[in-house]
Amino acid sequence: MSKGAATRERILEHALRVATRDGLEGLTIGALAEELGMSKSGLFAHFGSKEDLQLAVLKDAAEKFESHVIRPSLEAPKGLPQLEKLFDLWLDYHIHPIAPGGCIFIAASTELDDHEGKPRDFVAGAERYMSDSVVRLARSAIEAGQLRKDLDVARFAYQVHSLILGAHHFWRLLRDPRAEAHARASFQQLLDSSRPSP
Repeated sequence: MSKGAATRERILEHALRVATRDGLEGLTIGALAEELGMSKSGLFAHFGSKEDLQLAVLKDAAEKFESHVIRPSLEAPKGLPQLEKLFDLWLDYHIHPIAPGGCIFIAASTELDDHEGKPRDFVAGAERYMSDSVVRLARSAIEAGQLRKDLDVARFAYQVHSLILGAHHFWRLLRDPRAEAHARASFQQLLDSSRPSP
């Protein structure tokens, strides 16, 4: 890895921690440069604007999510095992986040939902991608005969996503130690209600 690439990686790693703690608007070139012991011009060499920095942080977080959750889930056998693995890893990502402030996408979705612009578009796209991933895996499970043929896959994906968001809220904000267990039990209930009749 080149020196420039290593510096960029160090900046993004620190910026992700700041963004999960202070929000994307809390990311400023000046403050970040000071915390990292860099000059503003040095930071500008990597990111030309605050928006560019925000987008870079979100893209870096998306790549980490892809490597921690999406790709490993696809290594499971097709159908229901992939869907179960996806939920397991996705939930674990929220209960044991890679950044101390929690999931950047949940924080950013609340922060940016009323603000138009590229960062909001990126976050919305990432959330749609997750829902679409659940839909694809649910359809694969239907084709394998593991879920019933008349299952509304869009509603199923909505319910799965809601369980993840609920677990995050109960775990991080309400500090409910039962949040993970409740989410896993609720997911199993959802799967049981979605299986074909005997």
